[in-house]
Amino acid sequence: MGADQHIDWHEAAASTLEWWRDAGVDVLVEDDPRDWFAAPRPAATPAAVAATALAAPDLPPDTLDAFLAWRGGDNAPEAAWNAAVVPLAIAPGVPLLIVTDLPEESDTSESGWMTGPVGTLLDRMLIAIGQSRASVAIVGVALARPLSGRIPLNALDTLDDLTRRLVTLAQPQQLLLFGREACHAVLGPDGRRGGLRDLNHGGISCPTVATLHPRFLLDRPQYKGEVWRDLQLLIRETDT
Repeated sequence: MGADQHIDWHEAAASTLEWWRDAGVDVLVEDDPRDWFAAPRPAATPAAVAATALAAPDLPPDTLDAFLAWRGGDNAPEAAWNAAVVPLAIAPGVPLLIVTDLPEESDTSESGWMTGPVGTLLDRMLIAIGQSRASVAIVGVALARPLSGRIPLNALDTLDDLTRRLVTLAQPQQLLLFGREACHAVLGPDGRRGGLRDLNHGGISCPTVATLHPRFLLDRPQYKGEVWRDLQLLIRETDT
């Protein structure tokens, strides 16, 4: 009835032993005795992991000079991007602090921030509001430019926090925010372009204007009028 039920146990046992041997099991006993009824031991935490958990986090410093050095160092978020960092140079109480999203392709540690065609347009904008490169400082939400040309989404929250801390430490007299990322970093996710607002954060009160990025204007010059109206708000604030 049914299939043949005859089994050669010697052949089956030999086949099983051969399978275990091929799998790398070459002995039937352990070198040390084992208590099979003992409760299992908790897995040991690797030393490297334990040390990491106990180590204090590397927090940004609370003074401007130390913070700027930290932002360009090995512990900053951009250090893992495999991209050149453009350093920051800011004096406390700078007349106008400009916040952009990230370096331009032509920006380097030697040339500084917002160079190339974007920089040429920026220089004209500054002259129009009675400023110059000598009277402003430029910072980026990110200090390095990834190959994608965009700030990684998983880094935005951390970089936004660092940008707000930098603004607090720099205590600028006025703030000019270029583009959506800079606007959101300083003013929060509900921040909007246009209008003069007073930024109150970390004990500072700073007149702030958010407008379109000069990079955007190079492609869409028809929006220059809107940006000029935004910039005039800073002029009026300075005159008063």
